[in-house]
Amino acid sequence: MKKLLKKRVPEKRYEHSKRVAATAEEMALVYGVDEGKARMAGLLHDWDKGLSLDEQRARVDEFGLDIDPLIITDMPYLLHGPTAAAALGAEFPELDRDVLQAIARHTSGSRNMTPLDMIVYTADLIEPGRDYKRVKSIRKAMGTVSLQELYFLAFKNIYEFLIGQNRMMHPQTAAVWNHLVYQMQIKSTNRAEAAFQAGSQLEAQPTDWIAAERAMPED
Repeated sequence: MKKLLKKRVPEKRYEHSKRVAATAEEMALVYGVDEGKARMAGLLHDWDKGLSLDEQRARVDEFGLDIDPLIITDMPYLLHGPTAAAALGAEFPELDRDVLQAIARHTSGSRNMTPLDMIVYTADLIEPGRDYKRVKSIRKAMGTVSLQELYFLAFKNIYEFLIGQNRMMHPQTAAVWNHLVYQMQIKSTNRAEAAFQAGSQLEAQPTDWIAAERAMPED
């Protein structure tokens, strides 16, 4: 698959894909997810990135994808995830469906992300070639917080970037954000209650993801 990918995308994109594959494999080892699936999904996540936006739009019709028209007209940069998953599934039916789903979801996320989905999404944002505010701190948080919490920290950076750049945000992105915040609040409440029941002070240690975020330097 590496040889096929190299023919499809520019060299810079190919190198990025290899780094995402390696990062996804490392994350899978840390969080107990199938390493082979993580590596494959990471490698192929940008399969359609070498296509023009018009070519990606054409893929939507070609494969009969149910894509929000708002994405097609105003946010086509989100298309390459679902179009790649559809194209790869058609050309390589032996590819695992979990791998295809992770590829499809790596651009906009979902409220129902599987561990593999979260790994590919996060690996794309923290691979060694990425250089943006707080990326080093998010990398360091790997293994010290849960996978969902690490995904939340990565997703938060995207959310803040869109707002900071006055970029349009798809309603699904906002829905994912709200869902993640709700889940993090539940985790925080449950841990505080567990600490209280165990006889700790009510003002217990902050939840891991909160502590990790507070410790983040500005890079």
